Amino acid sequence: MTKRWYEELFENFGEKYEEESFTKGTLGEVDFIEKEINHDKSVRILDIGCGTGRHDIELARRGYNITGVDLSESMLNKAHANAKAAGVQIDFRRADACSLEFDNEFDLVLSVCEGAFPLMETDEMNFRILQNAAHALKSGGKYILTTLNGLFPLHHSTENFVNDAATSDSVTKGSRFNLMTFRDISILETTDDSGNTKTLHCSERYYVPPEISWLLKSAGFHNIDIFGCKLGAWSRNDKLMTTDFEMLVVAEKK
Repeated sequence: MTKRWYEELFENFGEKYEEESFTKGTLGEVDFIEKEINHDKSVRILDIGCGTGRHDIELARRGYNITGVDLSESMLNKAHANAKAAGVQIDFRRADACSLEFDNEFDLVLSVCEGAFPLMETDEMNFRILQNAAHALKSGGKYILTTLNGLFPLHHSTENFVNDAATSDSVTKGSRFNLMTFRDISILETTDDSGNTKTLHCSERYYVPPEISWLLKSAGFHNIDIFGCKLGAWSRNDKLMTTDFEMLVVAEKK
């Protein structure tokens, strides 16, 4: 079976992943997460698309109970190693974000930094992740999501932004934003942790605020708030602008 582009990217990419500039804002982002749950250590947290576990490990250091799921065994191996080095216990599990089986178990769910949503190849698959987040939450539970801001590519080049922000040897080429699908189609040339060069054909879905609000409402959420999303400085005071590459979304399960 042919691997999806994101499966191929993350099958041996843990070290390279942690070199990327977008992984450097963990402390400030966890500060925001803690504030959203009123620093309540009894809160059970699920991280969908946890990657190498950077948010989970920092939350565990601060005394929270975390379950992290990811599709990539390689990224999870790195997460286990990172947690061991940090001296924390985290329940990391290999799972597909589109087919989670959690039911009414968590007080907070995270889907941040494009760990799963919105990388899926169809809108239906992306929506299923939102549904699974809702199913995993208890009534009144909170969902924190960051996703690609559809207002950005209407005014800016996604290819220039991604390449300017890159700190590894990955290069994005031929980026084409489709106004009918709000998908950015591009070619990513990168090198994995073993030095193997890969050329990946990527498709990423961007969302505009009214659309993501409607999808979340359809999945069972309400009290939906959308903000700008600055690296390491998530804040409810940050108004979403066309210059924000990502948006920060906070919602509650009905």
